[in-house]
Amino acid sequence: MAAPVARFERVAKRYGAAPVLRAVDLALGRGEFLGLAGVNGAGKTTLIKCMLDFCAIDGGRIELFGLPHTAARARARVSYLPERFVPPYYLTGRDFLRLMLALQERAYAETEVQAMLAALDLDPAALAKPVRAYSKGMTQKLGLAACFLGERELYVLDEPMSGLDPQARACVKALLARLKAQGATLFFTSHALADVEEICDRMVVLHQGVPYFSGPPRALCDHYGETSMERAFLRCIAAR
Repeated sequence: MAAPVARFERVAKRYGAAPVLRAVDLALGRGEFLGLAGVNGAGKTTLIKCMLDFCAIDGGRIELFGLPHTAARARARVSYLPERFVPPYYLTGRDFLRLMLALQERAYAETEVQAMLAALDLDPAALAKPVRAYSKGMTQKLGLAACFLGERELYVLDEPMSGLDPQARACVKALLARLKAQGATLFFTSHALADVEEICDRMVVLHQGVPYFSGPPRALCDHYGETSMERAFLRCIAAR
């Protein structure tokens, strides 16, 4: 069996005296699309921040591609979009993408960029505009474009559908399907359980810093005898 792309072993994190993550055990397989679901404050974004070494863990261990998560070599294979994506307001869209690609040691190719914008339903004219003139949806598409143009092995997307209209959401799902066919791995958080069900092979319900469920999305419904993902989710987090 191939080694997991990411492994969390007994990971704990506190903010002051308040525990946020409590001995989290989780593995992400190569080529797997995993959705992390939970209410606000469940620890989803904190788990990602720990994974990417944005904050220190208080216990346990995290590995990326078999290396300690603190190793730059491991994180170099990851493309990340934060929940609150705020690019420098004074850059144009083109300048931002040039900068992001340069940081990833990739050349800026106008034809590839234009194709990515078309795939995300973002008007190419946005490239010449300063980011401060973007709507929320346009800004989110720019961040997604930067992530996907990087062509990394692991995509870590924290609420990537935020601010997107139905057409743009469909475009993102089509791009993710294409990446899956190419063997990419996805670690994805969302409050929209329907998106988790549609996109992911497996979902993990994180509640009060603890994984309450791990399995195929429909298995959550089957386990609780519900036809609605929302009702199954609510029964899951109330189960302990």
